[in-house]
Amino acid sequence: MHIYFSGIGGVGLGPLAELARDAGYEVSGSDTSASLMTDQLQASGVTISFEQSTEAITRLHQSAPIDWLVHTAAIDEHHPEIVFAKKHAIKVSKRDELLAHIITEKKLSLIAVSGTHGKTTTSGMMVWALQQAKIPVSYSIGSQISFGPSGAYDPASQYFVYECDEFDRNFLYFSPTYSLITSYDYDHPDTYPTPQLYQEAFQQFINQSESTIAHEDDVSTMYGSTDPPPHIKPIRESEEFMSQCTLAGHHNRRNAQLVYILMKKIAPELSDEHIIDIVNKFPGTKRRFEKLADNIYSDYAHHPVEIEATIQLAREINPRVAVVYQPHQNIRQQHLKDQYQTCFKDASQVYWLPTYLSRESADETHILSPRDLTAFITHPLVILSELDEKLFDAIESLRAQNILVICMGAGSIDEWVRQRFTSSSNS
Repeated sequence: MHIYFSGIGGVGLGPLAELARDAGYEVSGSDTSASLMTDQLQASGVTISFEQSTEAITRLHQSAPIDWLVHTAAIDEHHPEIVFAKKHAIKVSKRDELLAHIITEKKLSLIAVSGTHGKTTTSGMMVWALQQAKIPVSYSIGSQISFGPSGAYDPASQYFVYECDEFDRNFLYFSPTYSLITSYDYDHPDTYPTPQLYQEAFQQFINQSESTIAHEDDVSTMYGSTDPPPHIKPIRESEEFMSQCTLAGHHNRRNAQLVYILMKKIAPELSDEHIIDIVNKFPGTKRRFEKLADNIYSDYAHHPVEIEATIQLAREINPRVAVVYQPHQNIRQQHLKDQYQTCFKDASQVYWLPTYLSRESADETHILSPRDLTAFITHPLVILSELDEKLFDAIESLRAQNILVICMGAGSIDEWVRQRFTSSSNS
């Protein structure tokens, strides 16, 4: 079967393309521009077009007929590749349907990692733990990892680890054997217009899971005065585990406990000490507090809870921390603006960039400006900035003063900072 991925360079489709290739399918795709993910895929022999035109997909289909087109949520029914696929009776779907098909066809038990924050790191940690325990595993993670590709299929595997995102109701396509829920805060107002709809989606996801492990406080928030179902295991933070876990960041140690508990269930023959040692050696994932050079880090945080947690992590390494922040999506900012008040409190200064517009038009009405958003912040030193040489000089000055700089956001900020600093030493 030939699967074509429209938007193959994205964090959702890229790992899935790698997985499908490993599982024996013919894989190709397109995107609007090159990226780390497209470079990685092309290096493994995947054909990728950067035209996204009727002519380009026609040429490919004539040489190797396409059976299934998988597309990102950002691509609508009027996109030339979607129009072409429907005209030629090619199956069209988002990633969820294909992934569910592969899991079913290969008879895999799904370990789904969900939650508002921390999914990528915890998914990577789960894959790492299984691999280090010599348990074959297939997986799909929404970021690059240092110990393998973002998505992989192992024919010897029993388990499939998936970063099961709630955006676009993605996680409701699955019925996991095990689910880990890393955190719970209302998010994605474009998919869930009210907190109640968000809550109901998580409850439905838990009902579709055979067994769920989640933090006790998150379970209380999700269910309120209602009793949670018997197959969910609320976990209290263990002082003993937290004292033995050496990962940086309280939120990372907290989610490592979820991985530890599931590993004890999957591999009861392993000692507690062995599992903790494996978790402590987890090397992390890209764009999750990723060190690019001395005193310069890239992080995906774009929600106030994530921002505060990442600053806390950074201050375990260096008590002096500055943040360069790029808000993500105007529709999210309409919801998040009131929550920014104190999340930057432990940063020495904040450089605030214009909002990165994703899945929305630049001429959309009521775009909140940096001045609009920073009006909600009590921090004494917020500097309105742009991704330009003035900002680059400011970052270099901070680094020279031994101040740790975190460049935060889910948009273009990562590419901007990576281009300027990855040539530096990563020592």
